[in-house]
Order: sequence, then C-alpha cells, then structure tokens
Amino acid sequence: MVTTFCLVRHGATEGSEVPRYKGSIDVALSAHGQAQMRQTAGRLRDYLAKLITARQHSYLRDIHGKSADDNRPDSTNKSNTDSGRDHEAEPVDDGRSETRVGLDVVYCSPLIRAVRSAEIIAAPYGLEPVETPDLRERHFGAWEGLSLTEIKQGYPDAFAAWAADPVRFAPPGGESTLELARRAEAAFNEILRRHFGQNLAVVAHGGINRVILCHLLGVPLENIFRLEQDLACFNIIEFWDLLPVVKLLNDA
Repeated sequence: MVTTFCLVRHGATEGSEVPRYKGSIDVALSAHGQAQMRQTAGRLRDYLAKLITARQHSYLRDIHGKSADDNRPDSTNKSNTDSGRDHEAEPVDDGRSETRVGLDVVYCSPLIRAVRSAEIIAAPYGLEPVETPDLRERHFGAWEGLSLTEIKQGYPDAFAAWAADPVRFAPPGGESTLELARRAEAAFNEILRRHFGQNLAVVAHGGINRVILCHLLGVPLENIFRLEQDLACFNIIEFWDLLPVVKLLNDA
C-alpha cells in the first residue's frame, strides 16, 4: 500500500524583506506570500495528478508489495523470464491511493502563516486544514524577532554555544533542535498512522520541515541545514508500506 505525503512550507510573511527568526511569533502571510501559495497549490495539484496517474509497476512494488501471484510456484522467476518486457510497463490500479488523484487530508501548524497557507493548499479539494500544535515552528526564546546579526551582537556567548552544539543548545528561553525534532516527529508519526494508504499534506515551517525530512531520510540532526526549505516549497515522499521514498525535494 502506498501513502503519498506532501510536506509544504508556508509562503512569505509580512516584513519578510528583512530575514528574522520569527519562530513562534504569529505573523500573517503577505500579499506576495498568498500569491506564492496559490502558485504552489497549482503546481502541487499538477504534480500529484501526474505522479499518481502515471505510477508504474516498479522495483519498489516487487520488493515491498505482494500480490496473489506471490504464492504461485512459477512466480519467483517471472520477471526474469519475461525478457522482452519493460519492467515498468504496467500501471498500478488497485483502487487505493496509487490511482486516486488529490489530497484526502491537510494538517498544519496553528500559526496563522501556516494556517492561511494550508487553506490555500486545501481549497481545491474542499478540505479544511487540521491544526496541530506540535507542528508549530521552533520557539527561539529571547532571539525571536531578531536578525542573525542582532543575535551575534547581543548574545555572543550564547551564539557561540549554539554554533558549537546546534542540536542540543537552546536559545535563552527557547527550544533546542532536539526538542523540536522530538515533538515534530511524534506529531508526524501519528498523522501517518491515522492516514496510512491515503494522500496527505502537512503545511508547516522551515525548522519543522527540516527535522521531519531528517527523520525520514535518516540524516543526523547535525546536518539539518544541508536541507534547504524555501518559502512556499513542497516536498513529495511516498511510503511503500513504511519505506519512505523521496520523489521531490524543495520544489519552489
């Protein structure tokens, strides 16, 4: 059974011309951000239609899927004996998410920039986003609302400690990357459990998206910033049973 997971970052916010650590500050989408999300919604819908309707019989299904033929004595070497046949020639059609186009459910962070972005993503399917508190962005404590330059100047010792241990260090009054990852992973795992075999979306933030992607790819959190997540981007991950396979990363 295939689960299609779409991971989306919200669009540009008011005042985003100057990059700042907004974290848990509730900042609205700008007009530009809403336009970005409308474009993202269209691209995502087109991509899902192509992905799902063209999904082929592939090596992933051979390895992780089973059919009625699996118990037949001659089934073991069937792919080897059909030498003139393209291995990706047969489309899948079993009535499940493999051939169903569109989204079944949309989850989002409760911060307004993510909620509004999720509403735009969900609208073509007649869905209402489900707000999930543990998908909110990282709390940066005393650093919220500050630029990187302001943090370096105002908190030189704390910034040096963060640079030395970006996973476990927490800004004054804020969360560490490890704390963020624990709650984000737990929230995602529960969403996946509820909607196994469906097409689902999560609309969240740069930090949340990165820790979820690290979780799915087995990437150490120390390498979190090797994964870019641009504003209004989306990522597509298929789960073949429980095996995650990245189909698209940071499409912006």
